Amino acid sequence: MPHKIGFVVVSSSGHEDGFSARELMIHAPTVSGWRSPKFCQFPQEIVLQMVERCRIRKLQLLAHQYMISSKVEFYISESLPEYLVPYQAERFRRLGYVSLCDNEKTGCKARELKSVYVDAVGQFLKLIFHQNHTNKYNIYNQVALVAINIIGDPADFGDESNITSREKLIDHYLGHSPHNEDPALEGTFAGRSDYISPLDDLAFDMYQDPEVAQIIRRLDEKKRDAVKKERYDHAKKLKQAIADLQKVGERLGRFEVEKRCAVEKEDYDLAKEKKQQMARYRAQVYEQLELHGLLQGEPEMQRPFALPLQPLASPSSPQHWKAASSLPCTEELETEGTFAGPALQEKPLAYPSASSPRHSAVDQSPPAAGPVPRSHVAGAYSKTWSCREDALLALYQKLMEMPVGTQKEDLKNMLRASVFLIRRAIKDIVTSVFQASLKLVKMIITQYIPKHKLSKLETTHCVERTIPLLLARTGDSSARLRVMALNFIQEMALFKEVKSLQLIPSYLVQPLKPNASTHLAMSQVDLLARLLRDLGTGNSGFTVDSVMKFALSALEHKVYDVRETAVRIILDLYRQHPALTLEHLPPEDSNTRRNLLYKAIFEGIAKIDGRPTEAEVRAQKRAATKEAEKQKKEEVKVLQGQLAALRETQAGAQEKENDGVKLRNQDPQGRKAAPPDAPEIPDNHYLDNLCIFCGERNESFTEEGLDLHYWKHCLMLTRCDHCRQVVEISSLTEHLLTECDKRHGFGKCHRCSEAVPMEELPRHIQTKECNPAKSEKVANRCPLCHENFAPGEEAWKAHLMGPNGCTMNLRKTHVLSRATAPQQGKGPAASKSGTSGPKVGSKIPTPRGGPSKSSSRTYMRR
Repeated sequence: MPHKIGFVVVSSSGHEDGFSARELMIHAPTVSGWRSPKFCQFPQEIVLQMVERCRIRKLQLLAHQYMISSKVEFYISESLPEYLVPYQAERFRRLGYVSLCDNEKTGCKARELKSVYVDAVGQFLKLIFHQNHTNKYNIYNQVALVAINIIGDPADFGDESNITSREKLIDHYLGHSPHNEDPALEGTFAGRSDYISPLDDLAFDMYQDPEVAQIIRRLDEKKRDAVKKERYDHAKKLKQAIADLQKVGERLGRFEVEKRCAVEKEDYDLAKEKKQQMARYRAQVYEQLELHGLLQGEPEMQRPFALPLQPLASPSSPQHWKAASSLPCTEELETEGTFAGPALQEKPLAYPSASSPRHSAVDQSPPAAGPVPRSHVAGAYSKTWSCREDALLALYQKLMEMPVGTQKEDLKNMLRASVFLIRRAIKDIVTSVFQASLKLVKMIITQYIPKHKLSKLETTHCVERTIPLLLARTGDSSARLRVMALNFIQEMALFKEVKSLQLIPSYLVQPLKPNASTHLAMSQVDLLARLLRDLGTGNSGFTVDSVMKFALSALEHKVYDVRETAVRIILDLYRQHPALTLEHLPPEDSNTRRNLLYKAIFEGIAKIDGRPTEAEVRAQKRAATKEAEKQKKEEVKVLQGQLAALRETQAGAQEKENDGVKLRNQDPQGRKAAPPDAPEIPDNHYLDNLCIFCGERNESFTEEGLDLHYWKHCLMLTRCDHCRQVVEISSLTEHLLTECDKRHGFGKCHRCSEAVPMEELPRHIQTKECNPAKSEKVANRCPLCHENFAPGEEAWKAHLMGPNGCTMNLRKTHVLSRATAPQQGKGPAASKSGTSGPKVGSKIPTPRGGPSKSSSRTYMRR
């Protein structure tokens, strides 16, 4: 059955002072409602959030008598609009609009009540107010709304009609007819699923005393319960009492309006008279209800609450005129299925109404007919969520209205009592109650404490008592509550009153508990990452040491999202403090990189520094190796061609020399000379098994054997440490300056004429410790031992291969045992080996084998 749906105001485009949109949450004869700012821009907007996702059946608007909008549009949505929650937004769906009359016929004296029947599902309702109707009273071109009422069904229980139909079917088979029900239900319940009770109509609340309206609703529930239990006499009595109370409520409502008007006119004698008149009239009516037994419980039961006989206190400001129920919300005394007596019992209410605290004393209080009434803050302990919410809203209003100049001790006591109730409300599972607690915390920190100039100790008390509970709610199973708690903690940390205290960061860097829920751990690291970006580490409560300790411990958490967020925190911290962050990380080596998280951290650091990552380095090495192998193959091919050409040249020269020898061996008559006593080596194979650089001959010097010899053993050759090519030692300096792949990293010293690394060249020149070089015609210069020796090609052999020569040529050690090797190369071709071999290409390609442990000039100089 559709019923009244409670709501809270999420946002509004603006309001006049004293006429906030939150006034729409209260329905009472004296409410002022919402007013737009003076000379505002149109359209104006209000967004309402219903207490639950529901199917709206009926909307009611009570317009102002002269601040009237020409048109009001309605929109509905499942979630908040984009400008309120950017990351969880849904566009509103337009339902339609209603036009309001200009009220000229009544002279702008009456208010229009507009009812609209709709059928739409959602949780957020947006109202858009267009340009106002002009009249002589509305001099500031404002629009206003006195009240709005929403009637509907919870969307999550949409199969209620099916249940009703099923019950009707059962009644049919049992022979029961719904039309034969007692007439006591007439006017209050028609047995239809679309029936709307008159008690949920906006007109009922706007003309009834709020306290009496609550009693009427409870009596109506008791009446329906009595009918179900076939207590028809009692139901008829309740029906008559309801009719009488409606008149009483309307009369008390008029008294309240008259009293308010007297207060506004400062006619305090009349206000006092109306107050006493209301008290006497209310006490008389309640006494009659007691005599009829309507407010009494069964003999074995106690009354769950006491009805106060004091009248409502008269406030001194328009904002204070709110619905105040004299029936404090209490726990149910009966469980489902037990007999319900005539005593009024607490039932869940479907709408919020902020109750103002009641003053317990009046000038002439009539005699009480029951026990002393409880205070409305007692609703915070009710099992009914709406009562808990009402208590918080009433406390919010009371704190807002605390006058400046109140004694500090009273202000502090009020604050600490409020924090006590807030702590209870933060743990509440109902979203609207939790929201009300957040609203109250924000108001206390940003308005109440600054307004009354309380010390930072009070702010510290408020934060320290609430933040642990708020952090606990970030681990809630409800995603909506988690998001609300996370966003509020982040917002609270940025309050200027809280930011300077540096309290919240200290809670976030606490180590994660091993038994903490996944949601709680994820929320903590996510919140720390957010605030670290917002606050930084300078005078914020965050330090590099505390954040890194927390992040490193989070890297070991079992949840992947927690570990990933911890990596992001470390990288964010590295951007601000590179050196301090690296101090907490293990060394960057192969063992550390086996851990994928640390590998991701170091690769992220490399990207921040602009360095290539390990994967990029490996790719570059693979490309370089592939290019080097390709270059080696090309150089080997060129060298093989050069050696083949050299062999052909040498073979031709040898053939001519052999022909000359034959001619000399013949006598003038053509006889052949006698053969020599000693056998001779065949001249056409003279270059086989011979190194053309050092002159060594060896049977292992095949084509592949010579390559190995050049690569590892030839005393006249060396490998460049920078490009790994084999070059002549005599041309090493020229190679480093003009041919090497790293030639741009070397410079020539004008003193010693050698190649020196660029980073060492300035110091090398400045110290003047090098041995000066001599002209090439005067001396050769060894790049290994840096000594000058005799000029000429043969002098290179003596220096590099002789026992008294270069001491830095480590390839000599295995040649000293072969003293005869240099003697085998004294032939004409060998004597020219220093010129014919190396001068062809001046460098020798390396074989495919890996580099040996032979010394290099660069290594020896270091």
